[in-house]
This record gives sequence, C-alpha cells and structure tokens, in this order.
Amino acid sequence: MEYESIILKDEITVRKIYTIHYFEYMKNFMDKDFLLLNEISKKLYHDFSSNMPIIDYHCHINPQEIAEDKKFENITQVWLGGDHYKWRQMRSNGVEEKYITGDATDREKFQKWAETLEKAIGNPLYHWSHLELQRYFGFYGNLNGDTAEEVWNICNEKLKTMSARSIMKDSNVELICTTDDPIDDLKYHIAIKEDETFDIKVLPTWRPDKAIAIEKVDFVDYIAKLSEVSEIEINSFDTWKQAITKRIEFFNEVGCRISDHGLLYIPYVDADEKTVDEIFKKRLDGGILTENEELQYKTACMLYCGAEYSRLGWAMQLHFGVTRDNNTKMFNKLGVDTGFDGIYNRVSIDQLSSYLNALNKEDNLPKTILYSLNPVDNAAIGTLIGCFQEAGVCGKIQQGSAWWFNDHKTGMIEQMTSLANLGLLGNFIGMLTDSRSFLSYTRHEYFRRIMCELIGGWVANGEYPNDEKVLERMIKNISHDNALNYFGF
Repeated sequence: MEYESIILKDEITVRKIYTIHYFEYMKNFMDKDFLLLNEISKKLYHDFSSNMPIIDYHCHINPQEIAEDKKFENITQVWLGGDHYKWRQMRSNGVEEKYITGDATDREKFQKWAETLEKAIGNPLYHWSHLELQRYFGFYGNLNGDTAEEVWNICNEKLKTMSARSIMKDSNVELICTTDDPIDDLKYHIAIKEDETFDIKVLPTWRPDKAIAIEKVDFVDYIAKLSEVSEIEINSFDTWKQAITKRIEFFNEVGCRISDHGLLYIPYVDADEKTVDEIFKKRLDGGILTENEELQYKTACMLYCGAEYSRLGWAMQLHFGVTRDNNTKMFNKLGVDTGFDGIYNRVSIDQLSSYLNALNKEDNLPKTILYSLNPVDNAAIGTLIGCFQEAGVCGKIQQGSAWWFNDHKTGMIEQMTSLANLGLLGNFIGMLTDSRSFLSYTRHEYFRRIMCELIGGWVANGEYPNDEKVLERMIKNISHDNALNYFGF
C-alpha cells in the first residue's frame, strides 16, 4: 500500500527509482559473465567448463581446407561463404540475392549482413557473431551498419595472421568429425593424420544418404559410382551390401567412429530379402517404385547399416524431421543447402521405435543419437531412449543436442530440461557445431554458458546440492569427457 501511495503522490519519483534500480542491475553487453546469472553458475563455467578442450563430433568442415591450412582474404569469406543461417536472415531483411549468394563484392555483402545483424535481437546469430568478434578479432563493440567499416578493417587485418589450423588451435579444439560420403577417398583425412606438425584429430563420419535415397533421380548414377569405388559390381541388394561393407571398413581403417543419416523420418516397413532385391533391381532398370517399396528398401538399408555399425563399435547418428528445399524456385536457381529448409511436423516415432527394436532383438543396436528438428519431439525422444539402454554403457541411446533451428538459447534450455526431466542429463554428450565455418567453435562456449546457468540455477534454487566435487565432474563430463568416452576416440 505504501508503494501505491508513492505512485499516486509522485509518479516522477517512482520512475526515477525504477530507472536507478534498472541500470544498477543491468549487465554489460556480453561481458565475461554473459548468460551467467548467479555466482554458482559463474563458478561452474569459469572454473570447470571454459577451459575444457572441444570435441566437435559433428560438423561440415571441408577437410581439404585443414590439410592445406586455408587462409581467408576477408571476413566475408570466412563468415558468409556457405552460411545459410545468415543468408536466411538477410533475405528476411529484404536484401537482394546478389548481396547474399550473388556477384556483389565481399565488402558490399558484409555491409548488408551488418545492417541485418543489428535487427537480430534474440537470435543466436547475434550472440554467435559477437562471440566470434570478441574471441578471434578482439572486437568488444557491436556490429551494425554504422560500425561495419571499422569491423571490416579490424577483422581483415587480423585474418592476415590466421589460418584454418591456427583458428582450430586457438579454439582449443582437440578433435573434429567431418561429414563424408561413402565414395570419398578420404585422402585429406589421411594426409592430416600423417602430418606430424598438426596434433588435432580430424576423423571422417560415414554419411550414406545417397546410397539409401532410392527415390532420387540420380540414384542409379550414384550406385554406379559406388560400384566403381568399391570395385564390386552392384547389380543386386546383396552386392550393394558387399560394397557398403567394404567402404565402411575402409572408413574404419582411417579412424571413423561415427555414422550419420539424414532422413525425413526413420522408416520401418519390413520386407524379406527377396522383395528388397526385386525393388532394388527394378529401380536399377529404370522402374518407378511405389512409396511403400521405397520405404521397404530404406528400412532394409538402415537395418543392415545399423548392424554393421554395431559390429565395429561405431555410434549411429539419426537426423530427422527436415523438409528440404521448400522454395523450388530458389532451389532450381541455387541448389541444396542454401537456406530453404524447414521443420517437418509428422515424424513417425512409432516407426523409429520399431527400427530400434528390430536391431535390438538381434543384438545389433549400436550406440545411437537421435536428433529431431521439431522440438515437439523432445519428450517422445526422451521416453524412447529410456527403452533401449544397456548395462555397462552410460547413455547408450542419446537425445542429440538442440539441432539447427533449435540451437538457440531457448532450444538448448528446452532440450536439456526435457532430457533432465526424463533421463540422465549427466550422461549427455554435449554440443557440436554442425557448421561449415572455422569460427563456429564459439558455439561450444555459448552452449557451455547456457548449460552452466541451467544447472547452476537448479543448485541456487535448492533443487540439487551444492557439492563442488560432484558438480565439477558433471560439468566437465557434459563439456567434454562424455563425448570422448562415448565415441571411444
């Protein structure tokens, strides 16, 4: 009542009190305690997480650029080249395509990005971009249309002394896993492995999507390439399996420990070997398949691959829930991975369950990480992973980190909260960049700050004991150690 009377008598005084209170507690822009709101969270991050090495177990970095220690002429090349995250936001800002993927100068493209970024409040790109400016270029201001020239000059001067390898070393990277097709010769991985001057491990990841996507127009041509590389004439489903196994074993020799699949959803439409063979031969002969036949073939492929991964002790990543290339006009102009994908909202959790169950019944279920692009699936995945765990393996079946359209602050908090509610957050294998950029390692810092604030908040609220030894172990595990042990690097 006393507060109300002040408002009635002197509204100006109340406004002054509110303003003083607001600025007294307002945090500085992205300072050392960025995203950390209490003393426990700050300690968890600064003492236990910030200096842990980075294991980036899923990314799209080009290994050739590491082998050749690529240098970048300017910030546009390292920031905007191939980054469809940024491209989408520039389009949302009405930027003409020539300044995004077209023939405008790099300086012009950077200006358009700077003008876009200042509007991106609440978007992770704002935080990622400024973390990169701080960590790699020593710029602690803010990038916008007015400061673009200053930032352009600062970054380009600094880039003269930077390269792909130096960025990785300065980021405290210990190991990365790239994304590689079965027909790749992995020559750059081999060259990096044999280079004694570079001690960061760069391992391939097996990504056989093109060998499974039987509905694609170039499927038959791809099978011909796979046949040539494997030196096995692929004319049946049995010879397809032989070729796949031969290439898997080659990847394994080079150091591969992880597979990855990208599908609309994980199918399970069972069929006997004879039926699958007939479907495969029909497609090779130019026949048109029914949707059910496509799913039968894909199911058979996924079951065979899963068993092979289990045999070799690999982990299997399953990425699903993406609608690809929604804007056909722009797809026809620019091709894949240019910023026109979205979230699929009808993922079949029951077929995913049936697939895992089929592998499990035959003792062929490998370590598996499930990523759905739709955050609605968090709880369903959280319950499903609990159905297929195994004695002696901590978190054999994992819910993957918040992926793609979800790797923002809210998405990470929701994913980790759901996992904590339904499973064991302490077994979580943590963050990955899923990026093509060498400057994206700050995403690990972003994740670690959010993770430490989430856990620290629970401790500060009396929901978990403030046991420093236990908390240190948990934070270090999620930041680094769980991934190291899970994949057996």
